[in-house]
Amino acid sequence: MRVLEDNPRARVTEVVFEPGVRRESYLRPTDQIVVFLDDCAFDRIDSETGALLSRERKSGEVLWRAKGEIAPVLLNTGTRAFRTLLIELRS
Repeated sequence: MRVLEDNPRARVTEVVFEPGVRRESYLRPTDQIVVFLDDCAFDRIDSETGALLSRERKSGEVLWRAKGEIAPVLLNTGTRAFRTLLIELRS
């Protein structure tokens, strides 16, 4: 992870997901915007139920995530690393 901007209103981090590496579940501390910088494929594992959902995203796709949500486990199932921008909004 590399912090690109950090100010009183927002923090912007570039996150790199390497192939076969898991991102563990966590409680989202802020409202977040996720921007996919690369096409990618990953498994999303629900932290509460263990349900697995295979996903694909295209470069430029944007997701909204709310403060207090439990983020799922993610596993990069592709053959290359992919990047996202994580924009954390502060009140």
